[in-house]
Amino acid sequence: MALNAVAITPKTDAGKKTDRLIVLLHGWGANAQDVAGLIEAISMISIPFKGLLPNAPFPHPMVPGGRQWYGFPPNYDFRMNYDFGAQADLQESRKLLTEWMRSLPEKTGIPLEKTIMGGFSQGGAMTLDVGPSLPLAAMMILSSYSHMPIAQCVTPRSVLVIHGNQDPVVPVAKSVDTKKQLEQQGQVVTYRTFDMQHEVAIDALKAASQFCVNITA
Repeated sequence: MALNAVAITPKTDAGKKTDRLIVLLHGWGANAQDVAGLIEAISMISIPFKGLLPNAPFPHPMVPGGRQWYGFPPNYDFRMNYDFGAQADLQESRKLLTEWMRSLPEKTGIPLEKTIMGGFSQGGAMTLDVGPSLPLAAMMILSSYSHMPIAQCVTPRSVLVIHGNQDPVVPVAKSVDTKKQLEQQGQVVTYRTFDMQHEVAIDALKAASQFCVNITA
């Protein structure tokens, strides 16, 4: 099993190549195409980024064309305590995603130190799972949660945590917990909430764009 990804190539001046890369992971039941617009919007609002959007390895059991990084137990509620780390599908996704991320510098010519990794919902949870083991420039956690304690990051990095204060799916308290865990490590966390539900509204996109500009300045 291997990950396949959608590539977003920015429009730049003739002959120029971007040295900026964003890897964005989709949420549960979505796919890479569903988050392509986020990369394009960030590049339009700020500066051009090359984007890579991997599809999760497992088909979603209820959404045709949807994918998942791992399954949820029946009637799962995000207020529940659950040992996702014991799940074979999460372990497989972690292995595949880690190997794929480590292969990117050779494929793209862009080092991980200049790569921003992020994700929406379950994709953000996978970013918090795999990202700390990589020397990333930054991480973006969008309307998400940590499905297990966040490991110590191998290098310092800036982290953007965005959440909707009306999110009916993932409680905003989950983003507060993410912020707390990362700050306890000494990471620099930019935390923003917006008047939105389980989504990335335009104001949140603007905040993400500004975050990316600051990282690459």
